[in-house]
Amino acid sequence: MVCCEGSTGILMKNSSNGEMDSFYAIRPECQADVPKIRFKPRAGKTLSARRWHAAFSQDGHLDIEKVLRRIQRGGVHPSIKGVVWEFLLGCFDPNSTFDERNELRQQRRQQYGALKAECQKVAPAIGSGKFITTPIITENGRPIQYPSTTDNLQDDKRATSTPSPFDSPKHDEEHVDDAVPDKKGIQWKLMLHQIGLDVVRSDRALVFYESEANQAKLWDVLSVYAWLDNDIGYCQGMNDICSPMIILIENEADAFWCFERAMRRLLFKLMSFFFFFFFFFFFFFFFPKKRENFRCGTSSIGVQSQLSTLSEILKAVDPKLHQHLEDLDGGEYLFAFRMLMVLFRREFSFVDALYLWELMWAMEYNPNMFSSYEESSASADRSFTHDTNDKLLKKCGKFERKNVKTGYKDQHSSLAVFLVASVLLTKNKRFLKEAKGLDDVVKDLGRHYWKSRCKKSMQRGIETSQKVPEQGKEIINVGGDHPSACY
Repeated sequence: MVCCEGSTGILMKNSSNGEMDSFYAIRPECQADVPKIRFKPRAGKTLSARRWHAAFSQDGHLDIEKVLRRIQRGGVHPSIKGVVWEFLLGCFDPNSTFDERNELRQQRRQQYGALKAECQKVAPAIGSGKFITTPIITENGRPIQYPSTTDNLQDDKRATSTPSPFDSPKHDEEHVDDAVPDKKGIQWKLMLHQIGLDVVRSDRALVFYESEANQAKLWDVLSVYAWLDNDIGYCQGMNDICSPMIILIENEADAFWCFERAMRRLLFKLMSFFFFFFFFFFFFFFFPKKRENFRCGTSSIGVQSQLSTLSEILKAVDPKLHQHLEDLDGGEYLFAFRMLMVLFRREFSFVDALYLWELMWAMEYNPNMFSSYEESSASADRSFTHDTNDKLLKKCGKFERKNVKTGYKDQHSSLAVFLVASVLLTKNKRFLKEAKGLDDVVKDLGRHYWKSRCKKSMQRGIETSQKVPEQGKEIINVGGDHPSACY
């Protein structure tokens, strides 16, 4: 049993209780700049490797109810985070067997290999162990050739070993013409250097990313994802979501699919924030005469719903604070962009942010997640009958269970939104007294790392969700697809 689930490439290390440095080593020169880590694995509360393996039946069925309960009490031990996250994010069905998961894992690895091979035909640097940090084509698709690799030097010395963008420009250009639509190939290749620049900035305090091979692995995964999801492509902030998965999951293909599932989960909740935020400021502030060029698409619909949700929560719970923020021209709540975009990676230390993520994912877990993500099992969502509701409810996370019971299905009212609302509420007096402009709100929110513990912050978020009166929930609940809808 242990060997089947322990062979997925997770970094299994022996460490004393609470010694996070053995899992996430910090570069010596960065020690002083790294915030204090508050999360510590606690015996009897944190999901340990022993309790994780004990949660599987002989043939591999996972007791997800027991696992969720443990995670909600004390998170996941670093030695098993990666493999646990695969279940929390819907990569695998807890009802499946070891053999079924192994078969699915092999299929996905082959699929990732095929996707990566497609990308390599268009950009040979993919899979080379190197990565690109300078533009390789112009906007009209013409290759940019550099006299030597020295032209690729970046401010960060770790990017100096990146290869020349083209090993053979003419050959690569032929692949764009023959293998893929011009528009898709050009659009994708224009992203590659930006992905590389963000890779260089990703968790640079960690020893793990001193290795160019590890940086290249992150670049490969992000680049292949941008190729797979052409509609979204790549957005700044995706690197912050993907980086921990590269660290926790050794096999690149497994890390990719874990990230892909995270993006499915966060797509409407996070990435649309980026598009709306960018276009709002770019067009409305820098080019006010071109406002008519802005078009509302699926990306802006998602963010408008999220921002509207946050606005309605504050309006229902603290009308005075909401009105004050509106008077400061903050009624759009765009100042919450960063927190929601990268799931509080900037507000907590690396270790604490991961703990916060797994708390949220466990509390929002729905047993129908896997089937809703698998196109081949699309009909599975309709197969659950009313008779099994009670049994399935027990397999939901704490936050999701309440939503399912009450029929509250707003996909935009995630725990993250309530967590942001709770932060604003705790700063109520300071904002009302000291905030004279929107800049004061932004500065206060981004001034320091949050000093409160993740679990305490999460509890405040849940308490905030409970404060929303029923009439407020009716306003917030805009409907939409949600795994709980099958109930």
